[in-house]
Amino acid sequence: MLPTLSRIAAALERLAPPPAVTPAPKGADAFVWHPAQAGLPARLAPVARVAAVEIGLLQGVERQKSLLLENTLRFARGLPANNAMLWGARGMGKSSLVKAAHAAANEAHPGSLALIEIHREDIRTLPELLNILRADASGSGGGGRRCLVFCDDLSFEREDADYKALKSVLDGGIEGRPANVLFYATSNRRHLMPRDMIENERGSAINPGEAVEEKVSLSDRFGLWIGFHNADQSTFFAMVEGYAQALGLPIEPDALRREAVEWSVTRGGRSGRVAWQFITDLAGRLGVALPG
Repeated sequence: MLPTLSRIAAALERLAPPPAVTPAPKGADAFVWHPAQAGLPARLAPVARVAAVEIGLLQGVERQKSLLLENTLRFARGLPANNAMLWGARGMGKSSLVKAAHAAANEAHPGSLALIEIHREDIRTLPELLNILRADASGSGGGGRRCLVFCDDLSFEREDADYKALKSVLDGGIEGRPANVLFYATSNRRHLMPRDMIENERGSAINPGEAVEEKVSLSDRFGLWIGFHNADQSTFFAMVEGYAQALGLPIEPDALRREAVEWSVTRGGRSGRVAWQFITDLAGRLGVALPG
């Protein structure tokens, strides 16, 4: 009888799913957060190589670089630092600066900082991710790895309640933000919500001031606001010339500017993204390989 029961128990054990493994920011410098779904457990997927630009290559955003890099370096050293929101014009290097600052901090303090990307559509699961990172810090005797949780192109539309979860975890919830975590976000909107949504709240609420304050208070939870504005022509030239010099492109300055102007006209604007697209095209035509 006992051998039969033992065989049954062994068979059931083989059929049982393996115990869930709690994700942890270990084994890489960058991860993508995948919340539990369709029967699959939550996980932090390691990123072997981050698509980052060296911070010295980012031109025309010197003040923004200085602010974010200093904040990130302080955090990497274990000092107090602020959540940061990078907002403003498209293509001016907001997300590139976040990744470059992370790389620079890890170069200065190797392995100190993990970058964890959370997609906009998963922002409602941010409390779950923070609980995992809090548990990792507690399990390491309070010395868990420091993490930059990063959401690119963050914004909220009408009837979107996810912003309330974000407000709570950034500042004001009972547990608060774990000491080993900072939250960085980029957005084209200063207050993360469309202007007409805020205006409609002002027009339909019993107390318009309170309604608007409720909507815009989310952005107040970021201690560091860094604005990015459209590039004028001199800034655009500085970007193009900086890239060309760093990459050693064999082209005369006058020809470089002339071609850059033509490229920006065909693209309908000037920005860091347009400058890099031009340099990519130019490098290809000149037979110069870009750093991989």
